[in-house]
Amino acid sequence: MNIFTIWLVMVIAWNFGYPQATPLEDVIVAVALSLFSTILKKYLKM
Repeated sequence: MNIFTIWLVMVIAWNFGYPQATPLEDVIVAVALSLFSTILKKYLKM
């Protein structure tokens, strides 16, 4: 499965799971998920 697809699914799940989240929280979670996907990409290449 493509790392981008995993990241996208997690972002969509966040947005539908927490619709009352502020825009700042959305940005923070998107950045955190991006860092997670970068780490995941690093470990899956090994």
